[in-house]
Amino acid sequence: MFMRLQDCRNIADFRQLARQRLPGPIFHYIDGAADDEVTYRRNTAAYDDVDLVPSVLAGVEKIDMSTTVMGQKIDMPLFLAPTALQRLFHSDGEMAVGRAAEKFNTIFGVSSLGTVSIEKIGANIKTPKLFQLYYHKDKGLTRSMIDRCKENNFDAMALTVDTIVGGNRERDLHTGFTSPPRLTLKSLLSFATHPAWAIDYFTHEKFELSQLKGYVNEGTNIAISVADYFNTMLDQSMDWKAAEEINKYWGKPFALKGVMSVADAKRAVDIGATAIMVSNHGGRQLDGSRTPFDQLAEIVDAVGDKIDVICDGGIRRGTHVLKALSVGAKACSGGRMYLYALAAAGQAGVEKALGIMKTEIERDMKLMGCKSVKDLGRHNLRFR
Repeated sequence: MFMRLQDCRNIADFRQLARQRLPGPIFHYIDGAADDEVTYRRNTAAYDDVDLVPSVLAGVEKIDMSTTVMGQKIDMPLFLAPTALQRLFHSDGEMAVGRAAEKFNTIFGVSSLGTVSIEKIGANIKTPKLFQLYYHKDKGLTRSMIDRCKENNFDAMALTVDTIVGGNRERDLHTGFTSPPRLTLKSLLSFATHPAWAIDYFTHEKFELSQLKGYVNEGTNIAISVADYFNTMLDQSMDWKAAEEINKYWGKPFALKGVMSVADAKRAVDIGATAIMVSNHGGRQLDGSRTPFDQLAEIVDAVGDKIDVICDGGIRRGTHVLKALSVGAKACSGGRMYLYALAAAGQAGVEKALGIMKTEIERDMKLMGCKSVKDLGRHNLRFR
């Protein structure tokens, strides 16, 4: 079925529109995950294993969806997780996503593998900004990204800790996906059959990995898969001491992204982290790993009074957010949730997707009888 932006009523609709607009390898890069993609599917399905128990007659004409996480007060308990290669999906890339986040006063995550510079984002996007750091073998590159974030008034930093090697993303192997796309007979045919994307990509500013420019040619001038980038460019010796040193050097709100165990959550507290993002990288790393929502309760019970716990992954509905908050998360974040919308329609798509999620959260809070996110708790839940 041919879809338009006005036909999109939920995240699944944006996925369908993105698939319609993008060349196959690029769509499957967003949509795919590791190995058999079991964890990817479970990330969302896990929310189906718990039911909400609503209250009534609660006087919910006015509700407060705001929360404070990593020192930032945001107007809804959902923010945009950092994701790579955004101008490959739409030429406006991070600028479209940042402007949409700004309209909803929520956190905008920016990736080390971003395609708009830290400087441009810092000068133009006023909403709270979270930079996601990859720990490179080139320590000058790692240090430069931190320094640039300091100079451009980013609010928080998240060190990704679950990409010590690249996951086995078999869809990318089947499609031959690289950054930037390799020009082959197969890829040219895919571009030709998706002319709107091709015109948008080839008639705008040249694609680049803006945070890496001047240090690394791979990903900008030399085509490479994301898995190969992780395997060759990132420092596999990264350890807790390195994370603690980065936290001290940064000196502002600091999160570890990719924490999945209670023991690691406790060590995050020990090194002075402000937050942890409970995440399995969208199922793109270790297939068969637990889902963030399934791990959330034991992590919150262990450290939720000492550190902000963020549930990252599988979010597709407002009810998913409410379930995670009821378990004890301070906020939720997601990537595919808005990348489908970016690919489908640029800034207008991301704004509509965020608007849909905000409307769902508001409506569902009222149906739950909750005036504030602080009213949500495990008394609202029954696990199957």
